[in-house]
Amino acid sequence: MALSTLPAPPPSLTAQLSAAATASSAPNLFHSAAIFSFPSAQLNRIPNSCSTALTPARHKWRTHVSFFTGFLKNNKKKSAKEIKEELLKAIEPLDRGAEATPEDMEIIEQIVSKLEAANPTKEPLKSGLLDGKWELIYTTSQSILQTKRPKFLRSKVNYQAINVDTLRAQNMETAPFFNQVTADLTPVNPKKVAVKFDYFKLGGLVPVKAPDRARGALEITYLDDELRISRGDKGNLFILKMVDPSYRIPS
Repeated sequence: MALSTLPAPPPSLTAQLSAAATASSAPNLFHSAAIFSFPSAQLNRIPNSCSTALTPARHKWRTHVSFFTGFLKNNKKKSAKEIKEELLKAIEPLDRGAEATPEDMEIIEQIVSKLEAANPTKEPLKSGLLDGKWELIYTTSQSILQTKRPKFLRSKVNYQAINVDTLRAQNMETAPFFNQVTADLTPVNPKKVAVKFDYFKLGGLVPVKAPDRARGALEITYLDDELRISRGDKGNLFILKMVDPSYRIPS
């Protein structure tokens, strides 16, 4: 079961946790020195009649060098920071994904794949960077985005909290309903957990025990101190930004 697909009660409680769900810097290996430059000392010893004939060839070589170094510059791999900036810019106008077209989603997926390839945290479940409260800024999960509801009935902001030391997680909606759900996490490998939901909280206050089938999985594919990318067992993508690294899930 995806972390985003939660059983009733209510549809607004679709959990952003399990439905959940992460690009690299490479040095320029060629310096733009004049690889094909013709030695000026030798040119000075060439008769004028010959130098005139050589000039077009020399100009052609320089053109090739300029094209070559320009090609390298344009194809140099972007750093993780540059890719992250590109990603944030791309998702900014998409209302967390609710306004994304199929073309938008494809572009986001391509940028995310580059960033995941540059993931600096290879074992996120062993990292303190995972702890705290995260805000969902983009997802492909229509159930979490609540796109079938009128906008005024959709959660304004969604949060997800994880505490690695207790292997607990919490999903939180904001206005208008303030629903919550908590879950136990079981590590599958250093970056993936199985999720077992235990309690819903209607309006953030009324506890309701989750059915045993309320399960899912979450894989963390990118993690730094600002951004987390996760993928859920139903194929949904989740991008979150850190808002409170000190947050603790209530016991």
